[in-house]
Amino acid sequence: MIIDERMASFLDSLDRGNTPFLDEIEKYAIETQVPVIRKSTQSLLKFLLAQAKPKNILEVGTAVGFSALLMSEYAPEDCHITTIEKYEKRIPVAKENFRRGGAEERITLLEGDAAEILGKLAGEYDLIFMDAAKGQYIHFLPDVLRLLAPGGLLVSDNVLQDGDIIESRFAVTRRNRTIHARMREYLYELKHHPELETVVLPVGDGVTLSVRCRSREAGSRSQV
Repeated sequence: MIIDERMASFLDSLDRGNTPFLDEIEKYAIETQVPVIRKSTQSLLKFLLAQAKPKNILEVGTAVGFSALLMSEYAPEDCHITTIEKYEKRIPVAKENFRRGGAEERITLLEGDAAEILGKLAGEYDLIFMDAAKGQYIHFLPDVLRLLAPGGLLVSDNVLQDGDIIESRFAVTRRNRTIHARMREYLYELKHHPELETVVLPVGDGVTLSVRCRSREAGSRSQV
């Protein structure tokens, strides 16, 4: 828990909730121990969708389709979502959820390893939601930035690792040290990349919001 649990519970209690269908999928995910975005992250996504009004969304990490369906519910009606998932057992569940939710035409599910699929994608996305294996974020970043439209928003979830990100690598369990190091590298890159303006928020398990803007170097030269 990044913020005080009582405070988090209070803030979550203020949310007006989702549709019964989304509640059903979220309940299933929790009961079957499938990762699902937390209530506070859901609230943040709803706000961002209302503000940015994206027409083209890319999601890296579908799971059972909860977050894709949530974005489909709150994005503009003409928005299309492309989502990537490689875990074979979750793919048919996500497809069935998209069918049951009447979102098959609005959501395209690409099956396979995101590292391979991202390299083959073209076009531009107004919003990219990164919610896959945390240790792979830094490897996905070059293609994600290539696909992110100018002025587009990159949202990365689970970046603070339940607070472990501030600990020494020797204070985290050995099996998590590689992820710990890669996430620190990812956060540094987001904060120092010349084409990004990034804020790190203690929402859920940590969320970064990165806007793709003109490079600072180019901006400095234009003012000379």
